[in-house]
Amino acid sequence: MIRSDGAKHLAATATLLALTAAVISGLSNFINKIAVTAVKDAVVFTTLKNAVVALALVGLLLALKKLPEIRSLRRGQWLKLLAVGVIGGSIPFALFFTGLTMTSAVNASLIHKTLFVWVILLAAPLLKEKMSPGQWLGIAAIFGANLLVGGFTGFKYNAGELLVLAATLLWAAENIIAKTALRDVSSTTVVAARMVIGSLVLLPIAAWRGGFGAVTSMNAAHWGWTLLSAALLLAYVVTWYAALKRAPASYVATLIVPATLVTNILSAVFVSHSFPAQQWAGTYLFAFGAFLVIYFSRRRSPAAATAA
Repeated sequence: MIRSDGAKHLAATATLLALTAAVISGLSNFINKIAVTAVKDAVVFTTLKNAVVALALVGLLLALKKLPEIRSLRRGQWLKLLAVGVIGGSIPFALFFTGLTMTSAVNASLIHKTLFVWVILLAAPLLKEKMSPGQWLGIAAIFGANLLVGGFTGFKYNAGELLVLAATLLWAAENIIAKTALRDVSSTTVVAARMVIGSLVLLPIAAWRGGFGAVTSMNAAHWGWTLLSAALLLAYVVTWYAALKRAPASYVATLIVPATLVTNILSAVFVSHSFPAQQWAGTYLFAFGAFLVIYFSRRRSPAAATAA
């Protein structure tokens, strides 16, 4: 079935937004490796960064005159926004960074990279989303590219890995809840709820950990890195939720996975100054997988492409 011009434009916009979010995420991951040194406690750094983004989004809501929409929200819509903020914007951050201190960064990263798999598994029964055989081939290629991460020697099955897995599952659930919330609420309002509510939950957690003392020792350079990280996070969540508004959750989650490729390229250029064969293989698999997912989505009917 040939898509209408409107459906084609919507699909193209969603694809561009998802790939843009992937590039921003990859750049953000690279910058965060530097910026996190500004605050010794990673949870405090995340809380500070998220709070800055939350304030920016409140300003964006006011600029876009979204207050009438917020006032008209029904109880069910508020519950979804609350769930997005708690399940996606707060608790998993604390779980992930706590787990990261208890296991290797490589293992934590590999577990987190399975996020798109969990989204696909949840979206099938809950959102009635379907992937074509060609897209499944692309998903397999992307998953294989993740396995080529350097330094992986096997899982330890310790508490740290379990905490990271719990955070990943919560973020997967967030995608499903956010997709349902986006059916009748603007992406700007939903993403603002994620960051504002999430920050309000994270603030007492960070205070309880006693990590805010590190903030007083931050100098101008540290604040600069923190604000840069916040700016990238703001750009990421806005483009990600805009893509999620226009396309199936499984499609968007899959196209954001190649963010790893961007991070690896930046690390190779600015840090290691080398790009081993294993990384090249992962690059080709990422690109091939993303191509298949996009190509075969364009061959499907509008109803299938915009399911849920």
